[in-house]
Amino acid sequence: MPRTVAGLAAAGIAVAALALAGCAAPATLSASDDRIQVITTTGILADLARNVGGDRVNVSSLVPDTADPHSYEPSLRDIRNVVYADVAFSNYLLLEQQSVIKALDANLDPAVPNISLAEGAVKYAAEIIPLVENVALDTIWLGMRVRGTGARHGADRASDVYLSGTHAEGPGDLVAYLTESFGNPEFYVDSTDGFDPSNGFRDDTATLPPDAHTHMSWAFTEPGVYRLTLTASLAVTPDSRPVEMGEQTFTFAVGVDPHSVPGMEGAEVLSAGHADITVDIDTGELTLLVDPHGPADAHQSDHDPATTVIEVPNKALHEIPAGEGFRFLGRPGEQVFQLPQAVLGRHVHGEIDPHLWQNVHNAISYVELMRDTLIRVDPDGARTYRENAGRYIDELADVDAYVRDTIAAIPESRRHLVTTHDAFGYLGAAYDVQISGFVTPNPATEPSLADRRKLAETIRNLHIPAVFLEPNLVTRASTLTEVAGDLGVAVCPIYGDTFDDRVGTYAEMMRFNAESLRTCLSEPAERER
Repeated sequence: MPRTVAGLAAAGIAVAALALAGCAAPATLSASDDRIQVITTTGILADLARNVGGDRVNVSSLVPDTADPHSYEPSLRDIRNVVYADVAFSNYLLLEQQSVIKALDANLDPAVPNISLAEGAVKYAAEIIPLVENVALDTIWLGMRVRGTGARHGADRASDVYLSGTHAEGPGDLVAYLTESFGNPEFYVDSTDGFDPSNGFRDDTATLPPDAHTHMSWAFTEPGVYRLTLTASLAVTPDSRPVEMGEQTFTFAVGVDPHSVPGMEGAEVLSAGHADITVDIDTGELTLLVDPHGPADAHQSDHDPATTVIEVPNKALHEIPAGEGFRFLGRPGEQVFQLPQAVLGRHVHGEIDPHLWQNVHNAISYVELMRDTLIRVDPDGARTYRENAGRYIDELADVDAYVRDTIAAIPESRRHLVTTHDAFGYLGAAYDVQISGFVTPNPATEPSLADRRKLAETIRNLHIPAVFLEPNLVTRASTLTEVAGDLGVAVCPIYGDTFDDRVGTYAEMMRFNAESLRTCLSEPAERER
């Protein structure tokens, strides 16, 4: 019987009720076990594999329950399990932390099937959707990107691409960094301490996997024209000598007229939308890839850094907040020019939303791919795998109908999902839920009054009776929960990437989410604000 969400209807549910239990120890793989040894990256995939494999498989997940696959660092025990695996299933599409993928690919026997489910499931009719990002910012949103596969160099998904700052000039300091989930800055380029070629510029380097991009903040301490030189290189394996790519200089007009930069009169000015400093590891070129309306925009275009100016306008001035974590920008209360990161936390990803399983039909495609992979590894178990998969697919078809019917019972005007994590695009598309927002304050400052007002206005204007919080992301949700408390709306649980002691299977998770949405959003919205 599915677990229910009894008691979630009350407004202002205490966040403490979402407290996490300790991570359960994952199963151990062993060469002495006669069963097929299966390693997966996440607990959701492990649950699917157990349903297909039944008694013929022993399944372990690299990422334990309650942990976040986007940031989990594998342990020595995880590495040991990989070594004994007969088959491996990852989601990929850059869902998992790159260290998880590296641990899998580097320690798996080359003869063992290593299946990227999100990509492989497309052949089984899985539907994929672009990862559409919010570019409704007052300034340009500038990140870093790797394009291409690097296959001619022998690169694969576990390879590393380095973008290194080697020289900067300007009237002040330039710092490119990201704000991690708990507010700690991680520096990519920092001109305050110079650039040291003796260590390969490692102190001023962004590391990305192939075909990925990352968000970041760009801070400038004084107005004027800045020029930053970046070089790119590709490390095919951890032990290989990096292959040198290109070098380019990028120009920023900070608080000054971008059309009057000396030597660049008539240059194109980038002032809004989404752009990435991009290295193509197939050609070695560094460019500015610009997509004014988001990564899925059909009008993506390359711009030559030599004839392009990136504008950092005066409206990009921000006060440095109090707290030791931001002293690298200057004293509290001083102003710096800043292009914001836009999405809180480390956020390296590709062009496709990787959370396919939030549409049950896609999970069925995963099951079919797992079935055929296990049959290839263990032909003697073919009948068992087909029968198990058939029964489980029937169960998932019932789950899909239950989720659809349960969500359909919510008045259409109240089917608005506001949460902390952009993981529910497939849920929204498959079951007619409007993804109305996730918390994306400027991560380089404490959430401002304007940030809080914007979130509050969204909740008020749409008459939203509840916001939703993934239990494993409680520590990242202070703005969401405080605003919800101020407005007297419920904070209800929803599961995205992982299980806990309350929800322990994929079928339970999808039913739970549907019930939580219905219970919390079907309440009358005309409550006292």
